[in-house]
Amino acid sequence: MGKNILVLHGGGPTAVINSSLYGVLKECRKHTQIRNIYAAKNGTGGLLREELIDLSNLELDDIEKLKQTPGTAIGTSRDQLSSSDYNKMVQILIKHNIHYVLFNGGNGTMDACGKLYEMCKKLNVEISVIGIPKTMDNDLSITDHSPGFASAAQYIAQSVREVCFDVHSLPIHVVVIETSGRNAGWITASSALADINGPYKPDLIYLPEVPFSEEKFLNDVKNVLNDKKGVVVVVSEGLKNFEGNPIVEPIFSVGRATYFGDVSSHLANLIIKKIGYKARGEKPGLLGRASIALQSSLDTEEAILVGMEAVKAVVRGESGKMVAIQRKKCEEYEIETILVPLYEVMLLEKTVPERFINKEHNGVTKEFIEWCKPFVSNLPEMISFK
Repeated sequence: MGKNILVLHGGGPTAVINSSLYGVLKECRKHTQIRNIYAAKNGTGGLLREELIDLSNLELDDIEKLKQTPGTAIGTSRDQLSSSDYNKMVQILIKHNIHYVLFNGGNGTMDACGKLYEMCKKLNVEISVIGIPKTMDNDLSITDHSPGFASAAQYIAQSVREVCFDVHSLPIHVVVIETSGRNAGWITASSALADINGPYKPDLIYLPEVPFSEEKFLNDVKNVLNDKKGVVVVVSEGLKNFEGNPIVEPIFSVGRATYFGDVSSHLANLIIKKIGYKARGEKPGLLGRASIALQSSLDTEEAILVGMEAVKAVVRGESGKMVAIQRKKCEEYEIETILVPLYEVMLLEKTVPERFINKEHNGVTKEFIEWCKPFVSNLPEMISFK
């Protein structure tokens, strides 16, 4: 009798989370010891309700469509879990002959993955648990980067480039673009790739890793306006003041989920009131993680890879670990996957290091540009005769 495998999605979707599911499904079919492939409908809550989707006999054409489908085909959640929930999960897994479990998600999901692993050990149950990294915010520790980030970086770099061309065409205002990222400014920073060697890139970039000063911000904008009339600023949704409080009061918070106020509009209004210059805010929001049109092919390939490697790991008996991406030390961009203990990842946020932030705290360094280059490619060539 074969053993069953279960895959769960947790947290916010990315442009490539379904590509990791694709990798899982493709790899599972290579292992005869895997009998049925199940997915928890809408994350851990679906598992607790025993709402399992049987993916064992999907048509190949349907599996292929996963690579170009945004969101998650099996649903996700941000459930608040208790110790008794993990105990109940183990009993459900035993009931359904599930010996392999894959958690695909970010910090909170890896925390849940680690706690399920610990419960299995505590109850002396032989169930292998492995984490698959996913987060557009790129804030998972240990791994060089996470699947989901490259597509988010591609989206924001190209979108900012397009806005810069628009603003240069009609230079009458300051445009403040707000990006995702609570505590880590990786997406915000990637906007610098909009035009590495040309003028069509942000004039100013503000990351949540640096305490935000309203006075300095306004002075920075004034200084840029001394040289040009159209200005583009990119900011993180998670900007905080020197006391560590959000510069715009959050609208709603529950657990780790925070719904921030509109930072871009707040700063645009600040420019209008304090400087007396026309300004507007833009907020791509979910568009940055749902865009298949700007999905990164590199991101897709790596998302598939970590999904496949997770299946290989559980089948050979690995447990309590996450598949991580490690960049090889060579001139050309190359990676390899490694397994890292979940306790080194659980709820440990990786923020943008100081060496990637410029001394003025309003941009990024050349070192960051070099690090991020592989993720942003094939931006359309554009032209201006001005």
